[in-house]
Amino acid sequence: MKLFKVDSGHYFTDGGAMMGVNPWALWGKKEPTDERRRIRLALDLLLIVGQGRVILVDSGIGNRLNEKQEKIYRPSEFILEKSLAELGYKAEDVTDVILSHLHFDHAGGLISACPEGERPTFPQAQLWIQKIEWEMAKHPDGLNQAAYNYAQQLQPLEGQVEINLVDGDATIAPGVKVKKTGGHTVGSQIVEIEAEDGFYIYPADIIPTVFHVPLAITSAYDVNRKETYSAKQYIHETIRERGGKLLLNHDNQYWEYSLS
Repeated sequence: MKLFKVDSGHYFTDGGAMMGVNPWALWGKKEPTDERRRIRLALDLLLIVGQGRVILVDSGIGNRLNEKQEKIYRPSEFILEKSLAELGYKAEDVTDVILSHLHFDHAGGLISACPEGERPTFPQAQLWIQKIEWEMAKHPDGLNQAAYNYAQQLQPLEGQVEINLVDGDATIAPGVKVKKTGGHTVGSQIVEIEAEDGFYIYPADIIPTVFHVPLAITSAYDVNRKETYSAKQYIHETIRERGGKLLLNHDNQYWEYSLS
């Protein structure tokens, strides 16, 4: 399997929420904020190619934010399809999309606005989502009510593309596995890849940036901090045992990151 970083743009989010219980004094000088205390986050996605498959991990923020969301998140142009083209691929070439979870900055790019209205961005792809994550997005409880927009982001896909709801750990393709972790959301999953040049883990928002690599540092967006901590323990142990690297989707500087 060959791995590629796909730049889909960037956006801004509240720095305090992203950094959790950690005070500004620990991160403020390393992560500059704007006038509303927001920090810039990359929206880097993973493309896995091999064994006749073109697998995209996460889909970015998309191009369908409303005016209020545009003001809150200050998104850049959504450049996913441009970045795919630079690698020699079209959205129609994607055979699979693995969703680490269903927050808007990871699942928002599944549907694209176009002159004719809206369309599935990856019409030939099958989706891989944890079943409990799909169900929470469809029927959110009080804690998660504001975390998902099923009617806009997910429901239009039903009947349009193949949706595989995974219950726990699963092999998606030879050398590509998902592991259910929970933590950030009830159905968060990480992706483990046996690539041509080594072993990698895409931890998504379990470890979104270099700042979040230490075990005890978790985001305030996490719904279960204890599960996030346990997931990070597993990631650290596995990466060290395998001599692998992390792929950090929200870090502005680092994509590949070694724990050694």
